[in-house]
Amino acid sequence: MGSRNLKDLHPELVKRWKEAVEIFAEMFPDLPRPFLTQTFRSPQEQNELYAQGRAKPGKVVTNAKGGRSLHNYTPALAFDIAFKDAGGKVSWDIALFRKFAGIAKKSGLAWGGDWQSFKDYPHFQPPNYTWQSASNGIPPQFS
Repeated sequence: MGSRNLKDLHPELVKRWKEAVEIFAEMFPDLPRPFLTQTFRSPQEQNELYAQGRAKPGKVVTNAKGGRSLHNYTPALAFDIAFKDAGGKVSWDIALFRKFAGIAKKSGLAWGGDWQSFKDYPHFQPPNYTWQSASNGIPPQFS
């Protein structure tokens, strides 16, 4: 199973994640809290996810094969989230993702919910950055 650990996430993404979480809590104190569901995942784990909805049962959750996701790099160059209420119930409500994304984008992150071909609402990464850049050793640039 992939990681949810901040230690596996690029330090600049950690900084921006923490900032966005703090602002979200201030702005929406009564809403469920964002939490990390994924930082790093291996290329093998990525291939397992890619097979879902294709060679395996379930809903398609990614268009990225192993090595073609920013989660597959060390440190991870992307993170995924969900939300949890005070009772521990997990939510995947798109309205919550939209609220968090508004904050995260102001913190200098790109949101998978803005993608045209595949909406990945839980996904956040450096702006204008691709797996090709990561595979070529080009570091992300943050504003």
